[in-house]
Amino acid sequence: MILLRSLLYFVGSIISLILITLIGFLLVFSSYPTRQKFLSQWAIFCIWWLKITVNIKTKVIGQENIIKSSSIIVSNHQSTWETLAFQTIFPAHTWVLKRELLWLPVFGWSLALLKPIIINRGDKLNAIKKVINQGADRLNKGISVVIYPEGTRQPYGELGAYQNGGSAIAKKTGHSITPVYHNAGRLWPKGSFLKKPGVITVVIGEAIPNSNLKTSEVTDQIRKWTLVQENKFK
Repeated sequence: MILLRSLLYFVGSIISLILITLIGFLLVFSSYPTRQKFLSQWAIFCIWWLKITVNIKTKVIGQENIIKSSSIIVSNHQSTWETLAFQTIFPAHTWVLKRELLWLPVFGWSLALLKPIIINRGDKLNAIKKVINQGADRLNKGISVVIYPEGTRQPYGELGAYQNGGSAIAKKTGHSITPVYHNAGRLWPKGSFLKKPGVITVVIGEAIPNSNLKTSEVTDQIRKWTLVQENKFK
């Protein structure tokens, strides 16, 4: 039954992605808010379709901590789920992505329309410079930036080392950081086609304002907060 439900979700998500991306190309010269609002409908559909087919629901704690203006959203990374669900929770945003994602047919094309910050993970020095400079550019244009500081998805229950990208952008721009934790990997594990029914919990922490702390100290503060949340939901 889990296989059948997961297959049904997959088919619906792919068909809707193709349709929305093809129409989205007609908006290539439109403003970012217009493109983002339209293309995010796919994510909204997917989260709804996930509930219908697999019975995965979302519980959000700390919704009052969402910053309405542009901010830096720093989250752990366990699944594909968060890249979809965050579009239904947070205001318009883009992401820091590895360049290989743009090579994916249809999905990568859709991502390219949303002003992502594309990095080459093999060139760490230039990658961090790009994250800081382009992150500042997006924030100045009113676009929030989502950063997964672990760099890649981690198995449920494990938290990787946090990189300083989000903290460095905050230092450069003066924007606040919104720390986020979720346990999506429990139901939609890294690299798994199968998805289990249940409730995914998202915890949104209080904003961390710009301060005199070093970027590494801010990053450590975020990771410690994330560990606390993770221990609550194990």
